[in-house]
Amino acid sequence: METTKLFLVTFFASLVGVIPPGLVNMTVARTCLERGKNNGILVAIGASLVVVFQALVAILLAKYIFFSPYVKNILLRTGAVIFFLMAIYFFAKAKQRKTKIKVYRHNNTRSFFKGVMMSAINVLPIPYFVAIAAGMSVSGEIEYDAPRIIAFIIAAGSGTFVTLYFYVFSFLKIEKKTTTITKYSNYFMGILMLILVMITLARIIYTWE
Repeated sequence: METTKLFLVTFFASLVGVIPPGLVNMTVARTCLERGKNNGILVAIGASLVVVFQALVAILLAKYIFFSPYVKNILLRTGAVIFFLMAIYFFAKAKQRKTKIKVYRHNNTRSFFKGVMMSAINVLPIPYFVAIAAGMSVSGEIEYDAPRIIAFIIAAGSGTFVTLYFYVFSFLKIEKKTTTITKYSNYFMGILMLILVMITLARIIYTWE
């Protein structure tokens, strides 16, 4: 019963957590528009597999991260640098001259690894799943047995994939506006990265205090 409850809570928390536009889901959407549905799904699969690994790391390191400001600070600093570099990349890509975008309909394994890379860059799910793992522990101790760990990571990955799959089919409906959407999605991603940089810096300053 507890394992089922853990699975359902983690599944819906993961599903809801990916709904707001972010690095991974916007990458899925842009890939879907530029390379078609199948490649968008491949990105979603790659990203979801990384989330499974991140959820596992979150469970194993949950207690240590909570009580180690040093580790938390290192993660935040690394994230700030990565987000800043990504912001530069997206703004530069958005300012490129308008060109006709070729839409590739064949499957491409690069799309899968693109999903893996973008999801790996996004370290935010780790503290998110740490909080979930801690909240689900009644005693406050992070002591999950093997079945509960498996249930937790599968729920995290499947919940993420369901939302990303929804993004694929949502953006297919506006495929005719691919060029315009791609341009402004690059601006959106750049702005999002800057916001994440500011949030991360604020958390670093707060940690110092």
